[in-house]
Amino acid sequence: MKFVEYDQIYNFIKKVLIKNKVNTYTSSSVAKSLSDASLRGIDSHGIRLLNHYLNSFIQGRKNKNPKFKFTKKFPTIISLDANHASGIAAGFKAIEYSSKYAKKYGMCGVSVFNSSHPGALSSITLEAIKHKLICIGFANADNLILSPGGKRAYFGTNPISIVAPMSNNSFYCLDMAMSKISWNKLMIIKDNNHKLNKDEAADKNGIATLLPNRAKSLLPIGDYKGFALASAIEMMCSIYSGMPFGINIDKMFEAPMSKKRKLSQFYILIRTDGVVTHKKFIRNLKQMSDQVRKEPFVKNKIMMPNDIQQKNLILRKKKGIPVDISLSKVFDTIANKNNIKLKYLD
Repeated sequence: MKFVEYDQIYNFIKKVLIKNKVNTYTSSSVAKSLSDASLRGIDSHGIRLLNHYLNSFIQGRKNKNPKFKFTKKFPTIISLDANHASGIAAGFKAIEYSSKYAKKYGMCGVSVFNSSHPGALSSITLEAIKHKLICIGFANADNLILSPGGKRAYFGTNPISIVAPMSNNSFYCLDMAMSKISWNKLMIIKDNNHKLNKDEAADKNGIATLLPNRAKSLLPIGDYKGFALASAIEMMCSIYSGMPFGINIDKMFEAPMSKKRKLSQFYILIRTDGVVTHKKFIRNLKQMSDQVRKEPFVKNKIMMPNDIQQKNLILRKKKGIPVDISLSKVFDTIANKNNIKLKYLD
């Protein structure tokens, strides 16, 4: 196992993308999202996606120099035609643009279409914290969660992320998919020759399997409830924006890398002082979080969303972001091909 500092991997990713003619805004956005995700321990959506993203830019799936087009039919409902940009860059741009309207009117919704994979959704929604706003984000994906009682998946893992500012420069952060694990995590398990846990994935017949190489779909959280939530998120993303939905979405890892995926995102930005003052909102949110962590427990201490990620962030800032042998080989290949050095910690 090797380790790399945050700044080193951020600059490496950004330089590699720019070297391959990806514009500066997109390169910076992707580098930030992937590096932030890995720093927080969300390895499935972190730096390991660089090679996939790089190939998607080179082969034409993602637009290297997108022309973002915003439209406002109503004062607080905005649409963003992302021009087949990186879903990360499109999400960052959506938050950046719509925050001023949320501040002015109290709330704003922005629908993103003609987009692509947004990486770790919280890496995007957390941008709203800079503006002292609450943000609720949704994203759709290709069909991966097994329909309860069915043999195959119809809806994607369709994540939701909710963030809010809190006192002492901290924040509330929820980021979860509608499946028990992500497909990217399943691939990590497969690459390491490990078995799945019970009730995480199903085979081609819709039967639960412990073997990642037999997995064709993922099991939803809460069985029907996760499936139902995925359908609601699909409605807010693709149905609302007029994009492909469910089984009509091209597969991230199976569709030709030259084919546009036409994914959707939807963000809702809300002022914290719509009812109480901003000061009272952040104080009460911190009080609630502190009380939850002091709740009596049986085996493990009760944690709030993002507690594990925050611990990872503190540890990895000190020790560095871990890079396993197989990933370091991928990075070495990218580095040699682009004549860009990546320095690991001693």
